[in-house]
Amino acid sequence: MTFCFLSLGLDLEEGKEGGSWLGISKRGKLAALTNYLEAWQNPDAQGRGFLVSNYLTDNLDSFAYLRKVSSEAHLYNGFNLLTADFRANEDTLCYYGNKGSSEPIHLKAGIYGLSNSLLETPWRKLQHGKRLFTSVVNKTLPPDGLVQELLHILNNEELNTPDHEQESQGVGFSKAILQALSAVCVRSPGYGTRTNTVILIDREGNVSFTERTMLNCDITQWSTNSFHFKLQE
Repeated sequence: MTFCFLSLGLDLEEGKEGGSWLGISKRGKLAALTNYLEAWQNPDAQGRGFLVSNYLTDNLDSFAYLRKVSSEAHLYNGFNLLTADFRANEDTLCYYGNKGSSEPIHLKAGIYGLSNSLLETPWRKLQHGKRLFTSVVNKTLPPDGLVQELLHILNNEELNTPDHEQESQGVGFSKAILQALSAVCVRSPGYGTRTNTVILIDREGNVSFTERTMLNCDITQWSTNSFHFKLQE
């Protein structure tokens, strides 16, 4: 079983810096987190980014960790959290969103979409992104070519409006903001996509981690770094 992940990177929320939105360890533990779109945020809530970094350093398996997180879900603003354990004999992927079911779930092998609502909520941008993603992974490409095509998807600025599902959840946001958020790659004054990450894991446990980051808040300047390692037994 092989999973392929695309997500965002470092948590820089003011006053809650230090966590992460995406990470993988050499022990085969992976976590990825997205915010849940909602107009009201509790300013005293705990930093969600630590849910990722804590999992990577914890000894709990993916499902047990999410069970623990679900018992403390009220301490955080809305979030979605994916946790995975990659092992030689079996891979496990689990999901929990604190605006949905009270219990985490195990996910079967497949292609899933996660934006800023619950898993598989059919926002137009999510459906568009899944179609693009599926078309790429169905090709026969070398790893470098696959990474480049996935990064291209992550930079798709096409607006996916109107979208009743997204707009109904985003009550309280301006029409301009919701329109900007309807793209896979968000571009708006003062806010937008600044990091693209692609993680590939093959059947032999070889990991390719590629991150493309905007420099100086300038959409014309980007730096790309790649790391390669093998998962420990």
